[in-house]
Amino acid sequence: MTLPSDIKAHFPLLSEIINGHTIVYLDSAASSQKPLEVIEAMNSYYKTINANVHRGAYEIAAKATDAMEDARAQTASFIGANSPNEVIFTKNATEAFNLLARSWGGANLGKGDVVLISDMEHHANIVPWQILSAEKGFELRWIPLTQEGCLDLSDLDNLLDGVKLVSVTAMSNVLGTLNPIAQIGDRAHAAGALMAVDGSQYVPHLPSNVAELNADFMCFTGHKMCGPTGIGVLWGRAELLDAMPPFLGGGEMILDVRRDGFTANELPHKFEAGTPPIAEIIGLGAAIKFLKSIGMTNIRNHEIELTNYALSTLTARYGDDIVIHGPKDASNRGGVMSIEYRGVHPHDLSQVLDQRGICVRAGHHCAKPLMRELGVGATARASIYLYNDESDIDALADALEPAGEMFAL
Repeated sequence: MTLPSDIKAHFPLLSEIINGHTIVYLDSAASSQKPLEVIEAMNSYYKTINANVHRGAYEIAAKATDAMEDARAQTASFIGANSPNEVIFTKNATEAFNLLARSWGGANLGKGDVVLISDMEHHANIVPWQILSAEKGFELRWIPLTQEGCLDLSDLDNLLDGVKLVSVTAMSNVLGTLNPIAQIGDRAHAAGALMAVDGSQYVPHLPSNVAELNADFMCFTGHKMCGPTGIGVLWGRAELLDAMPPFLGGGEMILDVRRDGFTANELPHKFEAGTPPIAEIIGLGAAIKFLKSIGMTNIRNHEIELTNYALSTLTARYGDDIVIHGPKDASNRGGVMSIEYRGVHPHDLSQVLDQRGICVRAGHHCAKPLMRELGVGATARASIYLYNDESDIDALADALEPAGEMFAL
């Protein structure tokens, strides 16, 4: 099955006109567009069942609770979790990593311990560990990269010595590199370590199963997978989550509160203090239903074909004038292309492309250690999703040449 020919029609923003051009949205690695199905699900909540969850005994409160918990069940099924109770809702992947660091890390890490991350991590999977390391005194160790932008696992057994947790992205948000997470997880477990995965760029684009990935924890975010902003997920194995202390204190996360202390609630509520982002959770559930209706294998196959088309089109047209970081084989990467072009500053490049309605990201992409490894301060990043097609790549290729003429050194 190929993707539906009218798929762009599901995304109302893609018909907007920017600077006299129909928008070409190539920034899904930052945030994806939202289909009508998600927008309507959130509007329907506010219009018909707007009430708090898990608290009211009246009908619309019960319906709101059911809608939210259906979204949790949809999320659990989407990633192959054993139970919906293993799905903890956060406001984004960054908060999910902070929860993991503060709760699991705070209880389990100290002097003499090691957390292993990689040189291609997003700041969300770096800074929380750096903060905790400064407080607890454990070592933060790094997996280096190969010349092609893959993880260099040649010394992994030595890197794993003394490690309690490996925390690595499944797909780079800069290079598009797909990492061998299951293999790393196998070796981490053999060394006595747990495996945490940043799934923010992976879950929206490929079939995902936490057991097949050999993961113990996984963090991802809704706004990159056709869902709304303000909603993310920490998944963890139930026995690990059960043993972790609460992250935030307040309402809903307790079974009892006394003057001398409190008793924490059961999973998942122990980690969801206060009123949750109900509409956003329902929106995430609608996004997952939409993606499942298209088929994650179909989405992945479409993106492989389109990434191959992009790589071949851009390199054939511009040759040595363009550098596209990351693996050359689209089967080893996602549709994220960080570009250097004729010495043009990425921000200048982005602004010129915007004049033609083309949206790409310019900057360090919250991955400054990786930028230093690449020897650049920033890149222009074009990233594709299920609603992009060859005409979007052609528009990008056509727009690069005038940008080069205007700004080239």
